[in-house]
Amino acid sequence: MQDYEPDDVDFSLMHALQIEPRASWTALAPILGVDPVTLSRRYQRLRETGLIWITGYDGGSPGQGALVEIGCTPGEVVRTAASIAQDPAVSGIDFTAGGRDLLLTLMTTEPSGISRFLLNRLGEYPDVRRVRSHLITEVLFEARDWRLKALGPAQIAQIPAARPPRQRAARAVAPDLRRAIQYELGLDGRASPAAIAGRIGTSSQRVADAIATMRQEGIFRVRADIARAYTGWPVYAWYFMQVPAPLVERLRTSLRRIEEVRLAVLVASEYNLIMAVWLRTMNDVHRFELLLEKLLPGARVADRSVVMRIGKHLGHILDERGRATGPVVSMVPDHRK
Repeated sequence: MQDYEPDDVDFSLMHALQIEPRASWTALAPILGVDPVTLSRRYQRLRETGLIWITGYDGGSPGQGALVEIGCTPGEVVRTAASIAQDPAVSGIDFTAGGRDLLLTLMTTEPSGISRFLLNRLGEYPDVRRVRSHLITEVLFEARDWRLKALGPAQIAQIPAARPPRQRAARAVAPDLRRAIQYELGLDGRASPAAIAGRIGTSSQRVADAIATMRQEGIFRVRADIARAYTGWPVYAWYFMQVPAPLVERLRTSLRRIEEVRLAVLVASEYNLIMAVWLRTMNDVHRFELLLEKLLPGARVADRSVVMRIGKHLGHILDERGRATGPVVSMVPDHRK
């Protein structure tokens, strides 16, 4: 993969796509002061070099996500991670230092998908020695809400919101159409309705209406991710916490004010809160822990791990520099069945 160093225009474009990943180049051009053709060309360069990837994914519900700690046979961590990465239920893989070798993020479209992975498929990997799972009961904050600081307030206010459904659009999306769209946008979150319609054998208007309906209802989401080396937050850590129940409600509002937080989920395990954060320096690992316990009196950080490398993120395989090399593609579905 070729090297490319993004400039200020690239960072502005990436910030805009974080706000609305499917915004048209025509809509963004006057906001960013760059013509649509140039924006399209810059996006393709950013995508081809793995600096940005846009993914559509199921909005999920409690019981359809989990964090799984893995301990491996010494010397077999990389090989085991490469094998596990091919499983479409595994959305993310982090190589971690601390009490676990790998931390997996599972996302499935049905509750039984988590149990099938843990009880059946995980046993197919001979070098997995220890497993500890945490079923996600609620997502308090996720990385799709995190932003670069490349655009000013006036520019941010002009970024168009996702298109709402037409009044004449069907109120419900057929399950087969929903699965087909999820598959296509999982590969390319900016795929056009026309391109998707041509592959699955339906009209582009039906696809556009379905995407708008699914996004408005929150059952489907699209987000832009950026290679961490270019975010200004080079240190990535996980915190495993025990928080008194009365403080959980405070988290729903306070987390949005802590810019380091990338993910915060309530879980059913020996912990009840697990957080992923990005930090400026290694010294901040302990400083942030002190901040958490100050903000949440009575809370305790029971464990923590620093991520040495990201192997997979939201379905995309990352190289050693944290750049996306492409999505994991499961068996291509026959959308016409």
